[in-house]
Amino acid sequence: MIYLDEAWITVDLLAQKLKDVTAVSICPKSKLTPMAQDYLNQHRIEVTRQVVSEVSPAPAQVVASQPTQNNKGRAAFRGIFCPNIVIFDDDNHINYVEMEHYINWLIEAGIYGLYPNGSTGEFTRLSWEERQDVVRLIANVNQGRVPILAGASEANVRDVMKMTEFYAEVGVDAISLVPPYYYPVSSRSLFAYFGEIATHSPLDILLYNIPQFTTELTLDVMEDLLVYDRIMGTKDSSRDMPRLINTIHRLRAQRPDYVVLVGCEEMLLPSVTMGASGGTIATSGIVPEVIVELYEKTLSGDVDRALVLQYRILDLINLMLLDVNFPEGFKTGVAARGFRVGPPRHVLDATEKDHLLKLEGQIGCILQDMGYPIDGPRACPVTQLSPIVGQ
Repeated sequence: MIYLDEAWITVDLLAQKLKDVTAVSICPKSKLTPMAQDYLNQHRIEVTRQVVSEVSPAPAQVVASQPTQNNKGRAAFRGIFCPNIVIFDDDNHINYVEMEHYINWLIEAGIYGLYPNGSTGEFTRLSWEERQDVVRLIANVNQGRVPILAGASEANVRDVMKMTEFYAEVGVDAISLVPPYYYPVSSRSLFAYFGEIATHSPLDILLYNIPQFTTELTLDVMEDLLVYDRIMGTKDSSRDMPRLINTIHRLRAQRPDYVVLVGCEEMLLPSVTMGASGGTIATSGIVPEVIVELYEKTLSGDVDRALVLQYRILDLINLMLLDVNFPEGFKTGVAARGFRVGPPRHVLDATEKDHLLKLEGQIGCILQDMGYPIDGPRACPVTQLSPIVGQ
């Protein structure tokens, strides 16, 4: 008999601890994930629920409780979270060495949190194992310095739960979750989908509304989902300012600590001014110092400086976002900051490759205008703009 008293018992924990054990006693307060329950059933392991005083295993058999997450708390989900790119080597495999340099650079530049396996991280182009490897790498490099919000938008509930269990074990703080994609989903099914995951998830959940690619997450559905304590907030990338303001207004009326992160840097200043907790801002992967300062100046009420920063990033974001395959513009921006980002994960024709070469020069000129040192000759127009970095 072995005794387990973890708050959440996952399938990986069972596989590690049980070995040849045929019976297990579980603390009444412990929760089994669906995958863990399947494991117990498949292996025909007898389960009893008892408090520790009611069992007398040998001392070596008692499993001490270990936290399954960093537990920084929901108050940590504010500020600028960077939806990082994934860097590949020449063989199109994850470049772990360059990724480590990149993640350390972001943290040292003042990023409030990391956001792997989001849209900018190309999660749909990575294999299951690669998505896990990216998060494991980031958790190992991070060492608890900043909170990690990881995308867990798998194709079905069971895979979402399996990935979430893995995230909990490596030190992720919360998951981001889009509505099911590809197939249209009714509002009632959306509620059931998120409710099922929220009931069993070992991690807090940030709902991710991005109607450009998935079913719209309406305010009515999000308000109904407030009954689930695991659902802690929303990331909104709808590019709809009235929608964002109404999200803050309606949901915080019932949950004052409800987290609302904006996904569009073009509206970061007005969003934070109206009460947004911060943002998941892709441009923070290229100019983290500027985006962090924009957030902090807005929060402190230095509107004049915040306005300068807000307008100065517009040309950069437009270059990286428009007229180029996503997220290649952002990867080109990271390359302009000195990182070897490697080849794209999808096929580009010759015209697109030529465009990216020109884009790198244009991005370099904007960064040079901002005050960043850019290597190599640049045929940049004279703009008469004063630098904003370190001012």
